[in-house]
Amino acid sequence: MSHHKKYSDATKSVHAGMIENEHLAVVTPIYQTSTFKFRNADHGAALFAGNEEGFIYTRMGNPTVKGLENAVAELEGGHKGLACASGMAAIHTVFGAYLSQGDHVVCSEAVYGPTNTLLSEVFSRFGVKASFVDTTDLKAVENAVRPETKMIYVETPGNPTLCVTDLAGAAKIARDNRALFVVDNTFASPILQKPFLFGADIIVHSMTKFLNGHADVVGGMIVVKNEEQFKRLRRTLNLFGGVLDPMNAFLVHRGIKSLSMRMEKHCQNAQKIAEFLEKHPKVEHVAYPGLPSHPQHELAKKQMSGFGGMISFEVKGGLEGGKVLMDNVQLCNLAVSLGGVETLIQHPASMTHAIMPKEIRLKAHITDGLVRLSVGVENADELIEDLDQALNKISV
Repeated sequence: MSHHKKYSDATKSVHAGMIENEHLAVVTPIYQTSTFKFRNADHGAALFAGNEEGFIYTRMGNPTVKGLENAVAELEGGHKGLACASGMAAIHTVFGAYLSQGDHVVCSEAVYGPTNTLLSEVFSRFGVKASFVDTTDLKAVENAVRPETKMIYVETPGNPTLCVTDLAGAAKIARDNRALFVVDNTFASPILQKPFLFGADIIVHSMTKFLNGHADVVGGMIVVKNEEQFKRLRRTLNLFGGVLDPMNAFLVHRGIKSLSMRMEKHCQNAQKIAEFLEKHPKVEHVAYPGLPSHPQHELAKKQMSGFGGMISFEVKGGLEGGKVLMDNVQLCNLAVSLGGVETLIQHPASMTHAIMPKEIRLKAHITDGLVRLSVGVENADELIEDLDQALNKISV
């Protein structure tokens, strides 16, 4: 499917990334092979020199994987994609390709826990410094920039607080300081938010989440704007080795076919549930970009085409209240991760963000009673009934 066609996302989700194949299969086949034959010595030499298109070895490229890479790049309006073994492999590859000793990164404080840990505990050992700031406050971003700042890294909506960063504003700060602007677009997916339109240089995804949508694959994606970025990241990814395998690439590509439909349903359900939670006596407050009470509601309306399937809310009773809720839901699954067709509920303070030091966690508004809900595509009224009966068991 041509990159130049102005098809809608609903159509692109179904058709993007189809690779021509020898039997004209409607679905890109699974090329479950580690290596590819050369027609002759000259053909092999031409492939290695980069003078001819083709495949050599699956770590360096594979037709099934390439189909998925093209699909996500097309949905994001990017140049090319690089499929990785996990979201963290994608993030690590971007950091590894662009950060050197002495460099500095400004990063969202409301960010996936392991991203924070990767910068503060691993890259710090190689002389890379990071400042974690509230990126919803552009003044704070500007104040955190130093002469050695090489990257501004933003996750929006942020994990798990659902805070929304002004992409165009952050992009301008990055541009003015000759820093790379990297956006983790996992929570929104390319259906609801297109960071390249607001000035992003590189986009990363955990494809484990909404892109795959069925909680049966772990994978990541990097989407780039130009060939220079692609070559640099492709070389880094080949050397780091965190590549996606053909079988999982096939599954994610299959998941993407229903992405547009799924996101519509996630948004409808989440809006209904967020409005219910906001009125519940056992809930202190609700963070969902689709609620007028959300501090960045107007901004979210401007840069997103829908508000997503993620809600975070504070229950009364703190840690104990959170545990009572977790232990009493019946339809919602108590599990980490997000973005699948099934509703998942978890408690960041004791689960996904437990690895973060408490003071950093609290600074990022990840409190003891905070609950993160990944709203699935089930019947919204039945999900509300389940949450209601569990919340009512909290005694405060």
